[in-house]
Amino acid sequence: MTDLAGKRILLGLTGGIAAYKAAELLRLYVKAGADVQVVMTAAACGFVTPATMQALSGRPVFTDMWDNRVPNNMGHIELSRDRDLICVAPATADFIAKLAHGQADDLLSTLCIARRCTLAVAPAMNVEMWSHPATQRNAAQLRADGVILLGPASGDQACGETGMGRMLEAAELYSETVAMLAPKVLEGRRVLVTAGPTYEPIDTVRGITNLSSGKMGYAVAQAAAEAGAQVALISGRTALSTPAGVERIDVVTAREMHGAVMARANRADVFIGVAAVSDYHVVDAKAHKIKRAKGNLNVELAPNPDILGEVAALKQGPFCVGFAAETENLREYAQAKRRTKKIPLLAANLVQEAFGRDDNALTLFDDAGELVLPRAAKIVLARQLIAHIAKMLPAR
Repeated sequence: MTDLAGKRILLGLTGGIAAYKAAELLRLYVKAGADVQVVMTAAACGFVTPATMQALSGRPVFTDMWDNRVPNNMGHIELSRDRDLICVAPATADFIAKLAHGQADDLLSTLCIARRCTLAVAPAMNVEMWSHPATQRNAAQLRADGVILLGPASGDQACGETGMGRMLEAAELYSETVAMLAPKVLEGRRVLVTAGPTYEPIDTVRGITNLSSGKMGYAVAQAAAEAGAQVALISGRTALSTPAGVERIDVVTAREMHGAVMARANRADVFIGVAAVSDYHVVDAKAHKIKRAKGNLNVELAPNPDILGEVAALKQGPFCVGFAAETENLREYAQAKRRTKKIPLLAANLVQEAFGRDDNALTLFDDAGELVLPRAAKIVLARQLIAHIAKMLPAR
């Protein structure tokens, strides 16, 4: 199943240069299986044509309050009644002002006022327009009214200036939409996730690490946030962006990760240990670069704390989910790890089929047996994992 299969979205466009991004956003929506109805203001038609949006959506585009294609000429009612979400992107300063003051003088503003579904707007305007006190008052009023503001971001603007007011990119708006429409199966839960590799220094320039990219852990954190959880992500060194709505705590070594986890574990409802944690650290790491010399370099290693084991042993601790990355004997080693750690759920995969890739295959092991999740994008697997966890949690 795709991210937005069966979801009904009304995509509204107002008159800003960022309207070109709405075409890409529409393409992403349709590709994900959503049914998208486009409504444009007259000003928006000056930037992107209705023909473009109709070709991408496969549906007629509406621009006129009095369009007789709508039953009873009530487009402001009929067009929104079957929708799960209205997303206005771009939303200009003028349109935000209209919504804040309940002004309805065209089709898009009127149907936003008459809606029953969730409304999200993606502000897009010049930096000075965004920072103007009137715009900030209007934005605050929309938030107070329950409207979701997506952005804006800071960056280069079409006018040549730089600053806040740039509309989020299509991929970012798409991700926000998926999160808004996802079932909130972890609503009110606190989820603690570890991700990425740890790094154990030998000296100031050398160290012991592994090939984990952190992609699976970040996907799990994103999926948990989409499901309504309050998520803290404790991350080793990665090049990944923090998922929206997730608190990120950066660490380097396994002992740093252990300290960060144990400081938060008692406050978590769910702990998901996805990180590839080093089993050992260097006993006598040097504070200077070790110079090359003849002969062998002997490095003494000592065990690192068992993070998952310690969290699982906490009295009244969180529901614990472990990950096992193996190179062989996946079922045997994964089952043994779950029994040793005494955890209710373990997700396992083969290292050679997962590290560094955007897709993965997982097998879930619990008291009921095993469940194979076929190869898919890591975010898809992460959502399936979160759904499985939600079913296993005790009712609140």
